[in-house]
Amino acid sequence: MYALFDDAGKFQAGRVMSEADSSMQVELDSGKRVKVKAANVLIRFAKPAPADLLAQGAAQATGIDVDLVWEVAPEDEFGFDDLAREYFSDSADAVQQAAMLMCLFEHPQYFHRRGKGRFRKAPEDILKQALAAIERKKQQALQIAEWAQALAEGACPAPIKEQLYKILFKPDKNGPEYKAVVEAAKLAQRAPLDLLKAAGAIDSPYQFHFKRFLFEHFPKGSGFPALDAPPVKDELPLAAVQAFSIDDSMTTEIDDALSIQGLGTGTVTFGIHIAAPGLAITPATPLDALARGRMSTVYMPGHKITMLPDEVVQAYTLIEGRDCPAVSLYVTLDEATLAVTGSETRLERVPIVANLRHDKLDTVITDATLSGEAPADYPFASELAFCFRLARHLKAQREVVRGKPENFNRPDYSFKLIGANGENTMSDGVEPDGTEQVVIGTRQRGSALDLIVAEAMILANSTWGGWLAELGVPGIYRSQASLAPGIKVRMGTKPLPHAGMGVAQYTWATSPLRRYVDLVNQWQIIACARHGRTAALAAPFKPKDAELFAVISNFDAAYSAYNGFQSSMERYWTLKYLGQQGLSELDCAVMVNGLVRAETLPLVFKAIGADGLPRHTRVRVRITGVDELTLDVHASVVARLDDATAEGETEGDEDDAVLDNAGPLTLAIDVNDADAPAEGNQAAAA
Repeated sequence: MYALFDDAGKFQAGRVMSEADSSMQVELDSGKRVKVKAANVLIRFAKPAPADLLAQGAAQATGIDVDLVWEVAPEDEFGFDDLAREYFSDSADAVQQAAMLMCLFEHPQYFHRRGKGRFRKAPEDILKQALAAIERKKQQALQIAEWAQALAEGACPAPIKEQLYKILFKPDKNGPEYKAVVEAAKLAQRAPLDLLKAAGAIDSPYQFHFKRFLFEHFPKGSGFPALDAPPVKDELPLAAVQAFSIDDSMTTEIDDALSIQGLGTGTVTFGIHIAAPGLAITPATPLDALARGRMSTVYMPGHKITMLPDEVVQAYTLIEGRDCPAVSLYVTLDEATLAVTGSETRLERVPIVANLRHDKLDTVITDATLSGEAPADYPFASELAFCFRLARHLKAQREVVRGKPENFNRPDYSFKLIGANGENTMSDGVEPDGTEQVVIGTRQRGSALDLIVAEAMILANSTWGGWLAELGVPGIYRSQASLAPGIKVRMGTKPLPHAGMGVAQYTWATSPLRRYVDLVNQWQIIACARHGRTAALAAPFKPKDAELFAVISNFDAAYSAYNGFQSSMERYWTLKYLGQQGLSELDCAVMVNGLVRAETLPLVFKAIGADGLPRHTRVRVRITGVDELTLDVHASVVARLDDATAEGETEGDEDDAVLDNAGPLTLAIDVNDADAPAEGNQAAAA
């Protein structure tokens, strides 16, 4: 005697060796003996042999007209054997019963299981829905196969191109487009990115990088809704100063300006004037929501995505020839010793008489002209000379606190993109397309004008940070516990020391047109200027305000992503520059982990042969290939130029930052998943 039984949804058959009331011992063809519950036994039969029964039953099951079976099946619950006798004959044998059992099991959309060997036919409406779903799945499978074949043959279907960035970086692994790419990658034996590039899905490497960033951070586009700049309603007094700003020529968001009063009198008043959008834009308004959604202006070579609409920026920027609303910090100093004797914050209108552009003046305004060692033939010569003297004094004071001098032994690199019309893309307002000519310039960090602006902003941010704390008004601070390796700068609401800056506390409050945290801090500072000791009651953000922590968290994430994107785009344009200049060899300094740093370009990359060489060893490296899509550089050391130099270590986490951007592009797509379930200065750099 044989028995066919249900083993966890799988049919097995074997010889019955022994039987009790509730179970039996069954020997399978393999010789294995299993204990089977009596309730799981579905068919008892004498012939054919178990293996033949299973084979013949499976063969007959494929020939059963399931639609006819569904038609003749009773409305009530029934057994498979009863239906077999109805379909085949009253004397349906074991093979026919097994065939019917297998057919019912294989078509759950037609027949719902109700127990061991028991079924009930699906209602007509539910059956139609199930069959429609099966047909959709079948058609989708055909579509996936068609798309995969097209990709493998070098043509990209439109639906896949439209979802390119989603497929690569935030895929729906159940989506047909994703599955088609995975299937095509397996079919063509190529990496997904190479496959898509060859199929024409990627218009250009530049567009790939830029659109990927927009997809991740500006999914609704980088344009602005139509919003007017609200006016400043305060009756602000006019400051008795002649202020000037120092920025790059391409800067449109002019946040800060300086003024000097009292030169030659023994007491000098140093004015730091910050653009005051916080006097007009208030929390919980559309412009606030817009700025909070972006958190910062995004910078990249040849282009930027501003935090606020340009029309709004121009309403508050410190442009020359206007009396501009400003939050001003006046620091009173002894002219001889430069000792600070007092400070005051005012809300006022400030006459901006000049916008100085350091890229045009760096070679004119120098350490020598500012210190009196060379003639100074330029506007504000005496004021700038005092600012330079003060800046060096403030820097020296901070370095005492830091415990070591600041080290600016590498230049800052600037990028200029020249379009087909011969114009700088930043000046003509045209978004780059990746075909521009790249001009990479250098400016030594810590230049005279840089130093003046940086120290003025550090002075303002540290002074205002202390003032907020003194009045009990919360703010957003940046702190660093020590200069030890790995100790990073953190943002928080407590006025803690910033070891890297060498100050007791440090806020960001001097760039409210470009960074949202500066705008938040400006609101708090305005409350202090208006209300003094009672400012804590009037400030928009109160102590332990959860909103402040939310701003910090969101800003950290956005700012980190924006900086990473800026680094990636600088790397892209540097690789473009290599090709345009025909550079195949570079002199570099060895870093760590096989990485080298180009001496005259902002480029860090791996080079074969750099492993094991002492850090800072100078080497000549041959570039054997670049990939503008993955930003990879293929290179090898061809000569050692000298032994390791005594060059000083870089400070903070700068090397960590370049290491983070020295690797290949990371994709979210996995070819094993086909079936898976459902612009700034030194102060800004701090």
